[in-house]
Amino acid sequence: MRACPRANSPLHAGKPCARSPAPGPTPRRLPVQESLARACPGSRPPYPRREAPRALVLAPTPSLRREAPGPNPSAPEADTTSVFSGGVVSCTFFMAAKSLYSSSDDVIELTPTNFNKEVIQSDSLWLVEFYAPWCGHCQRLTPEWKKAATALKGIVKVGAVDADKHQSLGGQYGVRGFPSIKIFGSNKNKPEDYQGGRTSEAIVDAALSSLRSLVKDRLSGRSGGHSSGKQSSRESGGSDKKNVIELTDDSFDKNVVNSDDVWLVEFYAPWCGHCKNLEPEWAAAAIEVEEQTKGKVKLAAVDATVNQMLASRYGIRGFPTIKIFQKGEDPVDYDGGRTKSDIVARALDLFSESAPPPELLEIIDESVVKNTCDAYQLCVIAVLPHILDTGAAGRNSYLEVVLKMADKYKKKMWGWLWTEAGAQSELESSLGIGGFGYPAMAAVNARKMKFALLKGSFSEQGINEFLRELSFGRGSTAPVGGGAFPKINTVEPWDGKDGELPVEDDIDLSDVDLEDWDKDEL
Repeated sequence: MRACPRANSPLHAGKPCARSPAPGPTPRRLPVQESLARACPGSRPPYPRREAPRALVLAPTPSLRREAPGPNPSAPEADTTSVFSGGVVSCTFFMAAKSLYSSSDDVIELTPTNFNKEVIQSDSLWLVEFYAPWCGHCQRLTPEWKKAATALKGIVKVGAVDADKHQSLGGQYGVRGFPSIKIFGSNKNKPEDYQGGRTSEAIVDAALSSLRSLVKDRLSGRSGGHSSGKQSSRESGGSDKKNVIELTDDSFDKNVVNSDDVWLVEFYAPWCGHCKNLEPEWAAAAIEVEEQTKGKVKLAAVDATVNQMLASRYGIRGFPTIKIFQKGEDPVDYDGGRTKSDIVARALDLFSESAPPPELLEIIDESVVKNTCDAYQLCVIAVLPHILDTGAAGRNSYLEVVLKMADKYKKKMWGWLWTEAGAQSELESSLGIGGFGYPAMAAVNARKMKFALLKGSFSEQGINEFLRELSFGRGSTAPVGGGAFPKINTVEPWDGKDGELPVEDDIDLSDVDLEDWDKDEL
């Protein structure tokens, strides 16, 4: 034993050296693993102990990967205990260097990369443990989990996920503590929590019981062992969800990335309560957006627990997450409200930002009126003075005013029509225009067969006030005369030129005897 260098000091005389072992048997040197177990008992590493200042000798990291030697009387006790005085650091380094499972075990290591293929798309029953390497309970479960995996080999698949390393995967299945065991049976999108014992026998019994339930489900014609990995729990929904397009890892790029349309995509998890609350609002909004944008803005949904490549690609960390995709631009997060009206309003804003001004069509036959007024919530009809009254310049000035208003209100998705006074006299009569007061304007709701008439001036200000009231649902309305659109005449479209007076025929009066006009007739 090495002598204390201060043994002959007067202040030290007669006192035992703190570096020297006390009389009696030499204290046992603790093996590394036992010391670690004391340093980090339980399910998480403890805080470092508060001790009096002492020399701290950190052993090299490789030394933590092998068993410490047996008792060595010549080694000072302080060297061993000081290695583990920083309990959290030492325990973390050790556990990070050694996984709980290896490739030689019958336990299948699962990661975000292989989870979908191995588990979700599988016909097999799966028992999956979500663990953390530093968790004491997980360490104690490890040998039992390995035994169960060996016993169930070829019958039930047994896997493990390092949820401390793959936190996104644990979060997708609501893992809140370790270890968490989930059973992926007939419905892979809704795994069951295992609540049984932590012995290999209890685990095997639970696995066989779940296997019997799976077989009974198949015999009764219910869902099999998997949902193909690409089918969402929403796909079996009713017709009210048909306008929400289900996307997968395989179909996303073709439908969204390479599309000219605007896409609002919801990334959800079947177990997520907020996603379930959003579902009916999302479905109802999809129907209205489809109608008002003519399919130019689409609402879609991605089951992020199944299509994990997409979730990882777009950095999905919570549910539901809604992203907006437009061609040539990076996707952006939707940060609006979660009600139908909020979603529809945002979708129409996106549509109007990229949509060209609506067309202003001349009524030249019945098909123009039917196609426009049936397709839109409102069709705005302008009746302009006869070309002989205004000339081409005057008519174009009126058309320019209407086009400006059409562009300003394009997000309302209204149809826009015009006709010349007198060309569609029956239509004028049914809308209360009545053959005078040109130019005139009426907004018609073809579904309700009601209309509102412009009573102000035919100017930007007057028309804007009229349309603003309509957009807020205000203003007086009246039923269309006859309860339906009248007959629409087929006319030649305007050629853009000034009008010409009709040519009168010359009358030959040479054969008329004007002398007879002076005679009285009886």
